[in-house]
Amino acid sequence: MKIAFMYPGQGVQKIGMIKDFCDKESFAVDMVNEASEAAGLDMAMLLFEENDDINVTEFTQPALVTACLVITKALCDAGIKPDITAGLSLGEYCAISAAGAMSFADAVRLTRIRGRLMSNTVPAGCGGMAAVIGLEPDVIEGIISSFEEVTMANFNCPGQTVITGKAEGVAAAAEALKEAGARKVVVLNVSGPFHSPMLKPAGDMLREELDKAEIADLKVPYIANSTAAVVSDKDSIRDLLQVQVSSPVLWEQSLRTAKKFGVDLIVEIGPGKTIAGFVKKTVPEIEVINVSTVEEAEAAIKKIKEINS
Repeated sequence: MKIAFMYPGQGVQKIGMIKDFCDKESFAVDMVNEASEAAGLDMAMLLFEENDDINVTEFTQPALVTACLVITKALCDAGIKPDITAGLSLGEYCAISAAGAMSFADAVRLTRIRGRLMSNTVPAGCGGMAAVIGLEPDVIEGIISSFEEVTMANFNCPGQTVITGKAEGVAAAAEALKEAGARKVVVLNVSGPFHSPMLKPAGDMLREELDKAEIADLKVPYIANSTAAVVSDKDSIRDLLQVQVSSPVLWEQSLRTAKKFGVDLIVEIGPGKTIAGFVKKTVPEIEVINVSTVEEAEAAIKKIKEINS
């Protein structure tokens, strides 16, 4: 059985994630402390105490990476290892770390910087995003091409695409898409035009930090957001993470790549069931197990070991 570890993107974070792991496992406490040092913030406070910072991009990103990689270690320590990994946008950092190419500390450090750059490169209020439900991507692309600096951001699954760009352009494009027959167009509550060419300067500045991070040989391959291709060579990772900031996320295509790779089971690691929903609409023949709590981890470990025996 081929197993893929997959990781969600920003938006699924919540106060209290991995609290049960920290209550039970000393390694989880150690990782939270390591994350605090790497990111230069109080990660335990961010994760476990009521606060508004958990939803601020600069803090959301390292917090979610910390949570997902704590859960990953719990699975790996129990002998559950992936054959391939993938992550949605921010989740690509978890995928690369889980694949063995990036240290936990660097994943946390880089995602705080990434979050800051993504938020600050375009002035607040100047950029936006909208989810489009019920229109084919080629139809969407044809319509938004007439709006200045509005482009595709995410190909999530059949029937769900996200557009990004200048705020006024996204709002106008949203109306045009509704008129063209979209079942629903929802302007998203985000701090910028993520995965837009407008964020190319953020990717260029992030590259300076990526160059400081050690990239090791991959122990297993991962699927890159911007190409939906299987990556086995560490030499392309920095380039891929640089362009990922301003390129569309090819998630539907990535799930199809996982199917071609022969994945039988996807373990969605982290809060929420976003990836499970996309899998159901894209490659429903692949089973998904969600793991965000100790109880879910124990159930997943038991189930996978039973299947493999």
